[in-house]
Order: sequence, then structure tokens, then C-alpha cells
Amino acid sequence: MAAGDVVNTAARLQSAAPIDGILVDETTYRATRDVIHYEEADPVSAKGKAEPVPVWEAKEARARFGTDVVQTGAPLVGRRRELDLLADALARAREERSPQLVTLVGVPGIGKSRLVYELYALVDAEEELTNWRQGRSLPYGEGVTYWALAEMAKAQAGILETDGPDAAEAKLAEMVGDLVAEGEQQLLESLRPLVGLAETGDGEQGADRSARFAAWRRLFESLSEHRPTVLVFEDLHWAGDDLLDFVDHLVDWAAGVPLLVVCTARPELLERRPGWGGGKSNALTLSISPLSDDDTARLLAELLERSVLPAETQASLLARAGGNPLYAEQFARLLAETGSEDLRVPENVQGIIAARLDGLPADEKQLLQDAAVLGKVFWFGAVCAVGNRERPRAEDALHALERKEFVRRERRSSVGGEEEYAFRHVLVCDVAYGQIPRAARIDRHERVASWIDALGRREDNAEMLAHHYLQALALRRAAAQEEPPELVERARLAARDAGDRAYVLGSISAACRFYEAALELWPPDDPERPELLLAYARSRVDDTDLDDWVLTESSERLLATGKIEDAAEARARLAGVWV
Repeated sequence: MAAGDVVNTAARLQSAAPIDGILVDETTYRATRDVIHYEEADPVSAKGKAEPVPVWEAKEARARFGTDVVQTGAPLVGRRRELDLLADALARAREERSPQLVTLVGVPGIGKSRLVYELYALVDAEEELTNWRQGRSLPYGEGVTYWALAEMAKAQAGILETDGPDAAEAKLAEMVGDLVAEGEQQLLESLRPLVGLAETGDGEQGADRSARFAAWRRLFESLSEHRPTVLVFEDLHWAGDDLLDFVDHLVDWAAGVPLLVVCTARPELLERRPGWGGGKSNALTLSISPLSDDDTARLLAELLERSVLPAETQASLLARAGGNPLYAEQFARLLAETGSEDLRVPENVQGIIAARLDGLPADEKQLLQDAAVLGKVFWFGAVCAVGNRERPRAEDALHALERKEFVRRERRSSVGGEEEYAFRHVLVCDVAYGQIPRAARIDRHERVASWIDALGRREDNAEMLAHHYLQALALRRAAAQEEPPELVERARLAARDAGDRAYVLGSISAACRFYEAALELWPPDDPERPELLLAYARSRVDDTDLDDWVLTESSERLLATGKIEDAAEARARLAGVWV
């Protein structure tokens, strides 16, 4: 018979737990919070305890990564060699306790994300625990500074997009305290801007990129010291140069830890960085080749649950698929949905996706298009807001789209109280967005921005807000439509905030682009314009092509308003321009 303090406490927690709920004490919470999402509950009085026992309520299993890996019911065909190389790289990282870099390069639909999923399945089946963190780069460019890295850091700390600054700060501090024993404050200060907690930059803030890189590297080294770690950077071809530089730095400088860095990218990455991973003994770049005709035919047979198609259809299909698994998968679904073997074989995978979208009921197709405005990842509340939908109808439509494998529900959402979804492939998102008439995109971008703005923590979402407001404004101009003053104001403020965030993070080129966009919209007589001009000049440090009127106007107007130090800085920078 078991007895004692532990048993008494457990019995008290059991009686205090909500119906169908689980309460745990601090020891259990600390041991399992990496894999279970908890919410703090009211302390519980227990026999023999002078003070109430702090307790937490278990809510759901926590993903061990930032964004979910792709999950698919299609069989893996013709990729055993690539998967073995990935598994070997992880084994080497563990055995040698050294970082390894594997970059999967291939055209859209060739199977990069599928290989990542298969690696995750291998890791998840092992008894040894492995940290898995995953982040994506967004298609609207270099301005979304370090987005993939920020997703990883926020997932590790358990920070949600809906968390207020105080909650985010507390979670970040707790994570840092658990990971490092010394230099806690320095690491915390370097991570704050990454998760959207930084003040707007001033002076030379953000200029020491090397120190920031070293601090971020320390985060992942500390994580890997606890247990082997896999970091997955998705869609690295969309990443800015700053993130590419950090990944390069991480693999070069991290030492003595079992760390595997996996990157997925289209061939454009190697056009931008021909030497990517070159010269490193711990780096491997895998070019994912098309499937053979035999493998493609085998994949189709598995997907269609029959051995043969009509000979003419199969020959045409194999010729147009070009060994792309996504083409075969989408064609199989199109065939299943139409039930017609006389189906015309589309020229490319985009054509198949478009045909599938055109066959959807109107409400499902429109919901997919609304979701595409948000991007590859979207939220239930957002698509309701963008399309002005009632939640029950939206739930039915999303469930149908899940069943048809256009989207998937993520196991954990980055927005509190909102279910998170993702397109099963970014090409589905691209095609759905491309089908929206240009004029109809305007209102959708404005509604998306309003929904994101309502989440709070504008600093953390600054780049996304700027993208949607500026896109809405650009579409209005292209259609020769009226530019509402409130939209112009939101766009310029969002662009300025995005510039501030990029500058604080040390992404100077991105800051420059955002400041330029803000200045284009900023009223000439606005009292905040001189500070914006100075911020723009800071982002063009050592640029002799900077027009001297920028600093002349800034210094004169700052001086006139009594901002002596800023005016002096502008004057000093002007002297540098003249030199």
C-alpha cells in the first residue's frame, strides 16, 4: 500500500481537478511542459502543506515544433535514398555531437515537405526524445524579418500571437531561465525583439548583428544540450539574406551539441547563393529529382486503388507529370472527385489544382480564396471575418475541405482560442489566390489586416500588417480607385512600425524598404516626419547615394521642435554624406 506526502498531494489534486480534467503539481509541470500545454489553475490546499500547492491544468498535447509538419495519406515512393541520407545526418549529429546541415532543393511538389514529415515520423517513433522546431519563411519577401526563427522561439517559449506583452515577457523569461545558467539577461534582451517585445529602435540599436547572432545561436545550443534538436527552416528561398546569414552562422559556429538543421528550398535559393553549404564538411545539399515513370505509375496505382488507367490516359499523365508526386496526387483526387475516366489531363499541376477548385461548391471555393489571402497558414476566426461568415457554416465548409485534403487542421494554434489551419501545399494557396479577381482582393486584404490588428501586439505583427495594408493600397491604385484616408494612414503607420522592427533586429535593408514605403505616404507637414526621415537615414548608413535633403529637412525640423540630440545626429550624418 502506497502512503505519504506524494500520495496525499496526488489525492488532493485528483479531488480538486475539474470533470474530465487533469491537475498537476509544479514538479510534473516542469517535467512535461515541453510536450503538454498547461494553464495555471488556482492553488490547492493539501494535508500537511503550510501553503497551498501551485497547480496547472493540462489542456492538450503540445507539438514539439513550431509549425506542423506536412501529413499525408499518400505512400512514399522512390525516396528511400534521400530519407536514408536525412536519417544518417541526424545519427551523425547525435554520435559526433556536432551540427549538421541538410538542404532539400527541388521544384514545387517534388516532395521536400514529405521527406521532412518522414524524418519526423522516424524521430517520433524513437524512445529517445528529440526537440523538433519548425518555422517557415513567408512569400511576401525579405521584409518579414526572421519570421521562421521567430516561430521557433515563440513555440519554444509557448508564446501565442494573442498573448499580451506581459504574458509574452513572462513566458520568454521562464524559457531563458530554464535553458541557461549564466548570461540570462543578455540572452533575454537579444530574444525580446525576435518575439515582438522590442521597443522601437533608436541610435545604433540593432547595428551589432554579430552579437545578436551569437545570442540566438546560444539559444539553440542550450536547447541541444538538453536533448538532440532538429530545426526545420521551410521555404528558405523566400527568406531574406539576414536569415540565410544566420543559418550559415549557426551551422559554422555551433559546437559540441547534437543539432540537425534541415532546410527546404526551391532552386532559386542556389541561384541567389550558389555556394550555399559549400566547403562545409557538415553540410549536404540534396537535389530532389523527379520520380521515374515506373515510380510515378506505382504512386498513381496506390492513390487510385487500382492497378491501371486507360493506356492513353496513363501515357498522357506520365508525360505531363514529369515525375512530380504532387501532380500525380492531385490528379488522383481530381479523378476521384469527378468519377470520369475521360477527364482531360491538365498541362501542369497548377492546372489540376485549378480544375479541383472549380469543381468545389461556391462556399468552399470562396473560403479557400479568403484563406489564401492570409497565406499558407490561417485561422478559423480570420476566414470568418474576411468572408463575413457565420461560424457554423464556416465549420462545415472547412470540414469538407479537410476531407478533400485541400487543408489540414494544425494540432496547436499560435493564436489563443482560434483553430489554426494550413494549406496542404503552398501551390494550392497560390492557385486559390490567383483566381481572386484583382479588384476583389482589395477588401480581403483590408479585412485580414484588421483581424491581425485586433490580435494586439502590433510590434510582433508589424510586417504582416504592413504587407496587407500596402497591398490593399497598391491594388486600389492599380484599379484607379479612391484611396480612403484611414487606409493610407494605417498603411504608413504599419510600414513605419515594420521598419522599426526590422531595424531593431539588425535587418537594415528590410528597414530601408519599409521606411521608404512609409515616407511615400507620410504627409509633408506631419510633426512625426522628421523622426521618420532620421530613421530612414539610419537604415542607409554609409550609403553615399542618400540625398542630402533627407538629413537637412530632418535636422532643421528636429531643431525647431527642440529635439537637440536627434537634430545633432542628423547634422553629423549629413556631414558624413557630404564627405
